[in-house]
Amino acid sequence: KKEDRYNFGLGVYTPFGSLEQWPNDWKGQFLLREINLKAIFIQPTVSYKISDKIGIGAGLIYSINTFSLKQGIPVQDAMGNYGEASLQGSANAFGYNAGIYFKPNNKFSVGLDYRSSVKVKMKNGTANFTAPSSLADSFPSTTFSSTLTLPSTTTLGFGYIVNEKLKLALDINYIGWSVYDTLSFNFANNTSLLKDVHSPRMYKNVFIFRAGAQYQLKEKLFVRCGTYFDMSPVPDGYITPETPDANRIGITTGVSWRFSGKFNLDFSFLYIQSMKRTDTNIETQFSGTYKEKAVIPGIGLEFLF
Repeated sequence: KKEDRYNFGLGVYTPFGSLEQWPNDWKGQFLLREINLKAIFIQPTVSYKISDKIGIGAGLIYSINTFSLKQGIPVQDAMGNYGEASLQGSANAFGYNAGIYFKPNNKFSVGLDYRSSVKVKMKNGTANFTAPSSLADSFPSTTFSSTLTLPSTTTLGFGYIVNEKLKLALDINYIGWSVYDTLSFNFANNTSLLKDVHSPRMYKNVFIFRAGAQYQLKEKLFVRCGTYFDMSPVPDGYITPETPDANRIGITTGVSWRFSGKFNLDFSFLYIQSMKRTDTNIETQFSGTYKEKAVIPGIGLEFLF
């Protein structure tokens, strides 16, 4: 409520995720066939209204994470089929968030918030291998451990109310991707052919620039559009099939319907187009030219306490 100084909110969302699938017989199958990373954040947050112009907030992050990977093994059975490594793991982790909001007048507002990095430590993940029977002892089913740190995000946001119906927004995100410098898997049982993996990634911190507008068509109906420019954190020499990353542009649109005083329903549509990028990985010497596009529809339900 507007007159309350304290407010509470709960968000459940997916800030990070990755799914890459390649044909089993493609040129880079020994680097990757499939990878799937999901991170679901549950974020309770409390805010305090210091005055009519300034407010602060803070909260916890509980992260639920799952991971799976499939990779070809350069050994063949009697039928000429290559082997496969299949890894799966999950882990939960904690982080925090904090922010400040300032509205000097009825037209302009500015906010600054920080979402911490989250260190995900996977233990007792499962590693299974498909290999010729003559090499079964070299590829035993085992467990693995791995640590992956999800990056922090610092956001500076500006809002401007043009009139009663039109609002404009600008966000600048600073993503702390430099925490991702190595992809590692430590297996419980090693052999001469099954060794621990420590693959350099050397990501760098980058910016994302976002701009958007909202227009009120009717009393309970709002339409939105926007765009963003997302800089790639992957430096030259470190592109891999698991993250064939490049600078990308996103175009968004959406509709919100406030069908009661407590519930809001949101529909969104996102189109992403990456730039074409050619690179040779320093570690594997694997070369490729990558270009991606994605179409992402979304639906959201908001409940106001």
